[in-house]
Amino acid sequence: MSPARTAYSLLVFDWDGTLMDSTAVITRSIQAACGDLGLAVPSDVDASYVIGLGLGDALRFAAPTLDPRDYDKLSQAYRRHYFAHDSDVTLFPGALDMLQALKSAGHSIAVATGKSRLGLDRALDQVHLSHLFDATRTADESASKPHPAMLQQIMETLGHGPEQTLMIGDTTHDLLMARNAGAAAVAVSYGAHDARELAALQPVYVADSVASLTRFLLGR
Repeated sequence: MSPARTAYSLLVFDWDGTLMDSTAVITRSIQAACGDLGLAVPSDVDASYVIGLGLGDALRFAAPTLDPRDYDKLSQAYRRHYFAHDSDVTLFPGALDMLQALKSAGHSIAVATGKSRLGLDRALDQVHLSHLFDATRTADESASKPHPAMLQQIMETLGHGPEQTLMIGDTTHDLLMARNAGAAAVAVSYGAHDARELAALQPVYVADSVASLTRFLLGR
């Protein structure tokens, strides 16, 4: 039997870069928003590093010279660029089958994301996945990753302890949130952060594809 099947009853997924193939759109939207405001455009590495954080924290990192009074302008510019392309964003191939199989196997599954509630609900509606998740938590409802609050709230809501919980994500923010909550983590290296940075945080597994992640979680 797979490690996940035997040890973890609650599987909490990050969204962008883990289930949804959205890293490139987010990166380009951050860069375009900075350009709109005449700011230095962050590199691909710097723009993708902030994926997984709440929008406010992400844009402050991406545009450190911006006057705090203009954060809202940058947020609005980012949303405009992202929403212009979010219909092009799709689930990673195999993600839906994996989630359905995990649900059928009796796991509780949830989402902890740096997206806003509006953004997550919009994404879930687009891919018709709302019914699959037992709980979801967004950055505007809780503290931003890597603070453990999102994961702790999900565990409390669904009645699972840290030792029963596995966080799955593509960023160091996800892995640090799991560590801060006392939970285990699996890293996926096909999203926003470098595989070496992820491995340095000692997740229980590093998956290089959804197929690899599925094999680990379901023993397939």
